[in-house]
Amino acid sequence: MADIDTVTETPGLAPKKRVLGFWTCWSLTVGVMIGSGIFLLPAVLAPYGLMSFAGWMLTGAGSIVLALVLGRLASRTTRTGGPYVYAHDAFGDLPGFLVAWGYWASIWIATPAIAIAFVGYLTVFIPALSDSAIGQAGAALALIWTLTLISIHGVRDAGFVQIIMTFLKLIPLFLIIGLGVVSGSPDNLPAANPTGQPFFIVLATTALLTMWAFAGLESGTLPAGQVKDPQKTVPRAVVIGTITVTLVYLAATAAVMMLVPAETLENSTSPFADAARGLGEWGPKLIAVGALISTAGSLNGNIFGSGQIPMAVAIDRLAPKIFAKLSPGGSPYVSLIVSATLGSLLLIANYSGDLVDTFTFLLMMSTLAVLAPLFISVIAEIRHSWRSAKGWAALAGLGGLYAAFAIFGSGLAVIGWGVLLVLVGIPVFYLGRWLSHRA
Repeated sequence: MADIDTVTETPGLAPKKRVLGFWTCWSLTVGVMIGSGIFLLPAVLAPYGLMSFAGWMLTGAGSIVLALVLGRLASRTTRTGGPYVYAHDAFGDLPGFLVAWGYWASIWIATPAIAIAFVGYLTVFIPALSDSAIGQAGAALALIWTLTLISIHGVRDAGFVQIIMTFLKLIPLFLIIGLGVVSGSPDNLPAANPTGQPFFIVLATTALLTMWAFAGLESGTLPAGQVKDPQKTVPRAVVIGTITVTLVYLAATAAVMMLVPAETLENSTSPFADAARGLGEWGPKLIAVGALISTAGSLNGNIFGSGQIPMAVAIDRLAPKIFAKLSPGGSPYVSLIVSATLGSLLLIANYSGDLVDTFTFLLMMSTLAVLAPLFISVIAEIRHSWRSAKGWAALAGLGGLYAAFAIFGSGLAVIGWGVLLVLVGIPVFYLGRWLSHRA
């Protein structure tokens, strides 16, 4: 199909061009999922031996099921907002708003954490940052606001940056996979089950360790209102993107385990850098560059999504319409500025040293706030397909079980904070609706 821009009218707003295509949605899905976590996971999983691949396969399969369900939901709408739209269409204003509220909070809460991870890899090239909390905070803030300004300039620019960063971050991972095929040795692989624990206990443990690496699979659904032929493009991008990530994770983990002896891998703080030593002196530095690009790409996708959710809610008049105000490049610049400001304040609070424990809880709550909208989306699909397409309803049921497993695996303390987040969102909903109708 030819890439022809179409224009849709949004009541009360300037026309928006549909400028995003398959590769942007694909790169949002892949780029947000592949962040900094994969660069440490082989070492985290090494004590569980080859059985850790069962955890990868379970979380990969569960994520692909969720992607299929999201794709089916996306095929019915052209509206921006992803999980918010699915909840709003199925259950009404308040449930839809609470999904948007929690999901939006998860984005700007995660923003400083990803920026901090970026600075951690940056110290490889600028060692002086290691001893300067102010320098670290300044570098993280500079990254957040640079990427925010790119998104404000235009959705096409943010999408282009996301595509480039996603392909660049895959290069070092593919190099490690190739090196594992050429130089790896099966003798380096760990034992099948070094822990000696029952299979299902190891499966549950490794699944909980790996499922967070799939957070963000829904990112490709968020900008549907600015995507060409969204009812076909978005489902394909989300499903293919999730399959891509699953295959990369499995292959990269296997490659690292074949390149690094098990006893070394268990104690490694940079398993991919250790695996890359076979590429020569430049290998570890290449992995550090890859990690920088990976975290920056994940943050770029995160920031892009932080503007889409408030805009979608404002379009439905459940929030002040200023959140849907667009820049000349078609970006919801007020939403982006507010989100980046909140993330920046959290980052500064983290570096102050006074609120570290609170920040940790907020970060964990961010993960839960991503899982809950996926669970609600699954329920929306079950409701829609229960009578007309029982196969899809059954598939959604499997996705719901997986999402519930992930939610309960996050722990009661985090769930409690999630409930508090929802309760805070209720008065915000009524205030926002009142303000939007007064405007």
